[in-house]
Amino acid sequence: MIYKVLYQDNKIVNPRRETTKTLFLEADSIGQARMMVEDNTPYNVELIQELTGNSLAYEKEHADFKLTTFDTDK
Repeated sequence: MIYKVLYQDNKIVNPRRETTKTLFLEADSIGQARMMVEDNTPYNVELIQELTGNSLAYEKEHADFKLTTFDTDK
């Protein structure tokens, strides 16, 4: 499944809507998506949304859609 993750760059600064960023990733569940981001970045995750059907098609056409991958061979 493809997930859209809304996040702030770090956990120290108070979140502001104007500084929210987005990444897209493939995972088996929302929980796995959250763990992937938390284990591999200093990001403060605000929201994770599953993208399917029309929502996924829209993001692919209208956003800077690129799947983020993490090196899990640490």
